Amino acid sequence: MSVLPLVFTSGWASGINAYAVVLLLGVFGATGLSDEVPESLQSPWVLITAGVLFACEAVADKIPYVDSVWDAVHTVVRPVSGAVVGALLAGQSGSLPEVAAGAVGGSTALASHVVKAGTRMAVNTSPEPFSNLVLSTAEDLGVGGVVSFAMFHPEAAAVVAAVLLIAGLVLLLFVAHRIRRFLRRRAQRREERRLASPGGRPPG
Repeated sequence: MSVLPLVFTSGWASGINAYAVVLLLGVFGATGLSDEVPESLQSPWVLITAGVLFACEAVADKIPYVDSVWDAVHTVVRPVSGAVVGALLAGQSGSLPEVAAGAVGGSTALASHVVKAGTRMAVNTSPEPFSNLVLSTAEDLGVGGVVSFAMFHPEAAAVVAAVLLIAGLVLLLFVAHRIRRFLRRRAQRREERRLASPGGRPPG
């Protein structure tokens, strides 16, 4: 069976929370629930490091504006992590060239990272922002659920990941359009108030 669906799903998830992906895959492999996970991801040091970094991200990702800084720092980390995990999974199964798997995992991680980071920036600047706590928790649960599902039903999980990625791109474009329209209207109102204030009207 090709490991491509698992590579795609892990890439999508890595773009949202790379440390959670490494931690989950390592736990699945270490507990013997999956033979698809390479031993390098099952190392106790890898699991401990991923767990600590996941805890750090769980806190930073729920604080407005801090989450955007965290995302900016991880613009390289997440795609690289997706590529490395994809290559390791391909090397374990032998059903897909490691370079190809790395390209799929890295590019998918980059796409989902753009969606995550862009959506967070839009939410942080929105006049009626959603709760970062709720949004971050939903992302964590989504990554955990989809990656766990992928270990037993990789093809179905890949479809779910693809749908979520496309939906995220559409949502990002929609939110960005709404934010731009709001900022444009606010600028117009400020200009109208300036002109209506004493001394604000241009000479006629």
